[in-house]
Amino acid sequence: MPMSPFLISLLAVIFSVCLFAIVKGGPAERRAGLIFAAGTLGVELIHSAVPRDLQGGLLLAMDGFVAGGFLLVALRYASAWLGAAMMLQGFQFSLHAYYFVTGAKRDNTYALLNNLDSGGVLLCMLIGSIIAWRKRGAGK
Repeated sequence: MPMSPFLISLLAVIFSVCLFAIVKGGPAERRAGLIFAAGTLGVELIHSAVPRDLQGGLLLAMDGFVAGGFLLVALRYASAWLGAAMMLQGFQFSLHAYYFVTGAKRDNTYALLNNLDSGGVLLCMLIGSIIAWRKRGAGK
């Protein structure tokens, strides 16, 4: 299925923030950027290669992967941005769990909440990366 220009733009923003975190962020931001980029790739693979009726459990597992990865990073590097990102990722996991367990069809509300949540995680990662970059610059 061809991707819409809107989806291509969203993916460009996601991978730009992840790349910024990897290049300019500290160790926590680098790891979080890699985890989020891998999760995004996984989600896109699920959407493109798995039948729609089987996607729910795999999307839930992918959110579990990202949340678990963020938890491991948070255990090593404590920071406010990472705590906020983990809370948002936990919400996203519960959103997927709700739709998976109830068997509800993924509708516009699901898409809106999912996209707002992903944007919040990206914003947290971007803020954390900018802070780490500025701290490193101030130390020189």
